[in-house]
Amino acid sequence: MAIGDLKTEEGLKELNRYLADRSYIEGWQPSQEDVYVFEALGKAPPASHPHVLRWFNHIKSHDLKSLPGVKKAPAILGDIKAAAPAKAAQPANNDDDDVDLFGSDEEEDAEAAKIREERVKAYAAKKSNKPALIAKSSIILDVKPWDDETDMKNMEKHVRLIEMDGLVWGASKLVPVGYGIHKLQIMCVVEDDKVSVDLLVEKIQEFEDFVQSVDIAAFNKI
Repeated sequence: MAIGDLKTEEGLKELNRYLADRSYIEGWQPSQEDVYVFEALGKAPPASHPHVLRWFNHIKSHDLKSLPGVKKAPAILGDIKAAAPAKAAQPANNDDDDVDLFGSDEEEDAEAAKIREERVKAYAAKKSNKPALIAKSSIILDVKPWDDETDMKNMEKHVRLIEMDGLVWGASKLVPVGYGIHKLQIMCVVEDDKVSVDLLVEKIQEFEDFVQSVDIAAFNKI
């Protein structure tokens, strides 16, 4: 998949589709390839691209210089800074094959507008009869303590006390990180339209007596 110029709407749409089922540009942890794309964007994307905005805010919360890897254009995305592909050359004008679908005649324009309006109404009516699909995501969070003396059971108890409409906590486990320190790895399912992952992370980090930092270990659409 090659993404075009991120300064264009089309480039942002392609990046939004790419990040729909990914937490990072490459792999399962933030890296310098994320930094490369982050700097290529230059600023936060509009809310019309929610997956890019979620990723942008998450990367922004890190110390960019400390992320691993080499800052370069990700191979899987191609040259993301390249300009959008040029439009294909228009075929030579051929009076025999040239068909003006709308024409310049006022009567034809009115008929075409009427047809489009009827089609829009029919589509809207059809769409309104369909049950709304609830978009959900499965997330695994790494909640890191300050040291080996942190009460991990109490930490998990506080994390699970967080209640948000559209949030359901799942299984958890303690994962050793070295020097007798364990991190809490906990899963949750969220409704995308109701729960902001960034807000959830901020709420967990408010338990400053227990929590040093929170990372997203995995992010998958359901």
